[in-house]
Amino acid sequence: MLRIRNLCCGYGKLEVVKNASLHVSAGEIVTLIGANGAGKTSLLNAIVGLLPTRKGETLISGKRVTGQPAWKNIFNETVLVPEGRQLFADMTVHDNLVVGGYRNPGRDQVIESVLTRFPRLRERINQLAGTLSGGEQQMLAIGRAMVAKPRLLLLDEPSMGLAPLLVQEVFKVICELQESGVTVFLVEQNAAAALGIADRAYVIETGEIILEGDAGDLLNNPEVKRAYLGKGYKEVWE
Repeated sequence: MLRIRNLCCGYGKLEVVKNASLHVSAGEIVTLIGANGAGKTSLLNAIVGLLPTRKGETLISGKRVTGQPAWKNIFNETVLVPEGRQLFADMTVHDNLVVGGYRNPGRDQVIESVLTRFPRLRERINQLAGTLSGGEQQMLAIGRAMVAKPRLLLLDEPSMGLAPLLVQEVFKVICELQESGVTVFLVEQNAAAALGIADRAYVIETGEIILEGDAGDLLNNPEVKRAYLGKGYKEVWE
């Protein structure tokens, strides 16, 4: 579904991602974990064309999309839920969902399914997006992406700023999306939560992918625990 080969990208003279290679097969949840500033968001932005690729290539469903404008990726059934949600704060919940499905002629039916999945959004359908709680905003950001009916969903830090119970709710939704046939590439700083639901995982450090493998194996890897899961890992996740 998604394959990147020897991808390099950055800002000005600074190279942030260095020769990254990974793949996500159809139907998988694959996570990319790493510390703040490791290059996770830059890699996502390069995949969808928001950041120019300096070297390497990106393929989606076997089609080379390197250098393609970001807006064209939606025609490849690829949608990014960006870091910080990036909602239209002065528009209602309903209008944000409509924008997400601007190219989908059956969007009203999909919007109804999104509201069934997120009952709180139905309750706030005419409320301005900027007045929602952090958890509700994340639900709206995911819901807006789903109205576009993606086959490949890219998620950038969906747990950021959320209380633990809301994190569990958001990650439950991600699992439900996989069950419905959506392929998920999840970028997360919350390594324990991400590894807990993913099929496979990659670890990025200072722009380089240093580890890869089954999520369960990395979850129990002493080096990953030391570097990314923190001292509270056993109490929270075991």
